[in-house]
Amino acid sequence: MGKATFLGGIHTYDGKAMSKDKPTTLLLPKGDLVFPMSQHIGAPAKPIVEKGDKVLVGQKIGEATGFISANIISSVSGTVKVVEKRLTVSGQMTESIVIENDHEYKAVDGFGKLRDYTLLSKQEIRTIIKDAGIVGMGGAGFPTHVKLSPKEDSKIEYILVNAAECEPYLTSDYRMLLEETNKLVTGLKIILSLFENAKGVIAIEDNKPEAINKLKEATLNETNIQVKILKTKYPQGAERQLIYAATGRKLNSKMLPSDVGCIVNNVDTVISICLAVAESTPLIRRIVTVTGDAIVNPRNFNVRTGTNYNEFVAEAGGFVAKPEKIISGGPMMGMSLFSLDIPVTKTSSALLCFLKDDAAAPETACIRCGRCIQACPSGLIPQKLLVTAEQFDDENFMKNNGMECTECGSCTYVCPAKRRITQSMKQTRRSILNNKKKA
Repeated sequence: MGKATFLGGIHTYDGKAMSKDKPTTLLLPKGDLVFPMSQHIGAPAKPIVEKGDKVLVGQKIGEATGFISANIISSVSGTVKVVEKRLTVSGQMTESIVIENDHEYKAVDGFGKLRDYTLLSKQEIRTIIKDAGIVGMGGAGFPTHVKLSPKEDSKIEYILVNAAECEPYLTSDYRMLLEETNKLVTGLKIILSLFENAKGVIAIEDNKPEAINKLKEATLNETNIQVKILKTKYPQGAERQLIYAATGRKLNSKMLPSDVGCIVNNVDTVISICLAVAESTPLIRRIVTVTGDAIVNPRNFNVRTGTNYNEFVAEAGGFVAKPEKIISGGPMMGMSLFSLDIPVTKTSSALLCFLKDDAAAPETACIRCGRCIQACPSGLIPQKLLVTAEQFDDENFMKNNGMECTECGSCTYVCPAKRRITQSMKQTRRSILNNKKKA
């Protein structure tokens, strides 16, 4: 019997060997820390500290301002220097709190205190997760307490842990699977305690045998948790593809995973839930992969949120030579950077630095080869959608199911003409969604 997967997708050079076998390095920040108020989907948090205020590790400095929003927590102790707009990964200037680190790491009362989650009610667990500022750490940044609060708990049948980590070069989740296995399992058990009819599934690609063995060993006596082995293929970790591969259930752009009885969280999110609920530690750190052929010593770092990107580049030995391409996140769905003077946020997963920009090849005319159709995991016709996108034909873009695009980048990756398929569809989808909001 073949391993679970989905139709379409691609096989890429994964580049994971550069960093996957190196233990995670703890890196404490040296300079000032910057905390953007927008580190999640939804309304930005509101600053609740001012210039000159003293803050502690674990102190709330930004307060959620709506149902879809998330708290921002200080990862250091020190003094608020200023509240002003600062550059973020998106290239936008975002309202941020700048804290001068006193390097003493004094924490709020109760920080790190162990507690028995089995004695907590569902509402208490959800409140802890909300207060901790936890969001989806696989890239989207959706507030986790909202995701864990569906209309009817009883209709949730699967809690899926996305351990695929299908993006090339990224190994931060892999290291956590090896180093924090028990915390992952505890985090999953905490989530399962919220849903009486659900079972847990840790979905992992078959290119991680060591992690698979550790997970199977850790869940040996857990009758309600299964380790599901998936075929290694991109984008196996995309939400719709993961749900289909793990459960056989289909999802479209108008549905939420809860509509098919599923909730999906990535590895670091589940571990963060364990830290918050069982160890009274809010979300103040990220595991970040720093890699690429331009980095002297690729590895993974455990860094505090707010840390400047330049600091872990220096800790990784700096650059072999000046890189032509720098990406925050994975090469398929990450954001190209023009500056490293930006802070680590809740959704920072990786910094990739390459000596050559392989994506800079000149674009030529479509040769009608059909490779983009074969690669599309959503069953779309990307070439046809590109034409409507370039003509600003939103009506036909939607008629041809363009809103089902997950922006995974598979079509652009396989295109021999180097057409900007994904980028054009992404821009069109954003335009359509913005117009709907205005209407």
